[in-house]
Amino acid sequence: MGIINWNTALLPYEQAVDEMVLKLKNVQREFKRAQIHSPIEQVEGRVKSIASILTKAGSRNIPVDKALDVLEDIAGIRIICRFVEDIEKVAAIIRSRSDYDMKVIQEEDYVTNTKSSGYRSYHMTVEYKIMYENQLRILKCEIQIRTLAMNFWATIEHSLRYKYDGHLPVELQERLRNCAEAAFRLDTEMTTIRGELLQAQKTQQTQDFLVNEIVKNIHNLYAYGKVEHMNDFNKQFMEIFQEGNVDKLSEFNQKLETMAEIYNVRYV
Repeated sequence: MGIINWNTALLPYEQAVDEMVLKLKNVQREFKRAQIHSPIEQVEGRVKSIASILTKAGSRNIPVDKALDVLEDIAGIRIICRFVEDIEKVAAIIRSRSDYDMKVIQEEDYVTNTKSSGYRSYHMTVEYKIMYENQLRILKCEIQIRTLAMNFWATIEHSLRYKYDGHLPVELQERLRNCAEAAFRLDTEMTTIRGELLQAQKTQQTQDFLVNEIVKNIHNLYAYGKVEHMNDFNKQFMEIFQEGNVDKLSEFNQKLETMAEIYNVRYV
């Protein structure tokens, strides 16, 4: 068995995780820029610790020097969704990338086919290409897709399983299963009010967009010295903003844009 320089061996996996997190966050931003509900709420990434790799390899009787070749979850991405319905949407997004950067090689649906422990999540194993030290590398990465409630439960269960070295007391296992069902009922209930939640989210996104546009327009008008009494515009803006009326914000922004057109102000 050869000696592995773990710090060096794991660097490509760190690069892959960093790249994938960045790309998935860009997908999230694209939805938000279009003012469309993003099925991606949060994206996290990690590379398994050396201790975790050795432990898993030992439990599966994998020689240590073969662990990097055999284990498929050394690089891991976790995508958190707001609604259960978003999980399939995220999975579809990842499948759509198979031809150019995230080739799906395996899927495991633990949302529909819940584990006996109560664990729910959707797992996808992908092959991801990176250029590392001027060489093409293809690394396997596990992507977990779950809701906020599922993630909360899984985090607690993982901590307890670690505490008891994987051998949870029967009574605690039952309590965790009950908690898992409660978490799923919460997800189900959230689905019933999805429309109202999305409408509230869209209103907030619209307000954020208008605030950014208003600030930009005031800045540009001031920068070109085309308008006097800029303090009056700032005062009007703050009054409307504090009122929280999106329609009035839109009207005020239209007024600023009209002035910018009259004065032929270029945007900076």
